[in-house]
Amino acid sequence: MLRGAFIRMIDPNKEKTMKPLIIGMLIIAASLLLLVWVGLKIQPLPFPAYAAPAADLTTTPLPKGLPAPVERFYLQVYGENIPVIESAVITGRGKLRVKGITFPARFQFTHRTGKDYRHYIETTIWGQPVMKVNEHFLDGVCKLELPFGVSEGFKVDQGANLALWAEAIWMPSVWITDPQARWEPRDANSAVLVVPFGETEERITVQFDPQTGLVTHLESMRFKETTSSEKILWMNDVLTWESLNGYMLPVDTSVTWLDEGSPWANFTVEQIVYNSDVNDSIRLNGLSK
Repeated sequence: MLRGAFIRMIDPNKEKTMKPLIIGMLIIAASLLLLVWVGLKIQPLPFPAYAAPAADLTTTPLPKGLPAPVERFYLQVYGENIPVIESAVITGRGKLRVKGITFPARFQFTHRTGKDYRHYIETTIWGQPVMKVNEHFLDGVCKLELPFGVSEGFKVDQGANLALWAEAIWMPSVWITDPQARWEPRDANSAVLVVPFGETEERITVQFDPQTGLVTHLESMRFKETTSSEKILWMNDVLTWESLNGYMLPVDTSVTWLDEGSPWANFTVEQIVYNSDVNDSIRLNGLSK
């Protein structure tokens, strides 16, 4: 009140000229927010289809002695003959939450199963890339390149190793054809997948749907940050299964940290190529062509 009276005493017209200016600035700010909001609703175009030829899959008999829900799962997905998958390129689109903002995204994950992987992700606004993620897990060592820095070290390696095995949900035969992994019984609708990490082992608890027999949930303990003093529960959920490449495979998945309470990533798979030559593409930055 005193300020307004003071302005009128100095310049009676100033208050009148400031109001349109403030209103105009508010309109501009609201318009920019609306543009960003709309831009965050627009999915990017998919990456080009991975063009390298796939090799034919050989098969091996379903092994005996698996925990009951694990055996039921493999019979549902593959039947008695289990494909031997040595590499996979998984391409699709989804959403990624960064610093509290959920961006549309497109991704390509390249796996040399049970050994190495490369993650390439682009987040977008109005379908245009705004951030790029290049992550390589090669020979047991991870390098995660983000727009705001590079993460490396033992805790990053531990998380990447879990991702290597959890992402085999897109080629789940690896969990029984790779001699590094083994299953331990738990109960009627879950089992524990034991996987190597250096000289030690990690454990992933896998839940199966009691009606369909398909995997619904994976969880394990993982370091969230390089500064984390303790591991935290890391959860992977399969939301839908569909026929892909002649098998029932996960199409929609999500990833959640326990302390965040909701998924920070959602992935929808649009193409999977098995047993192509990935020896060069797994080491690239950016999109392999």
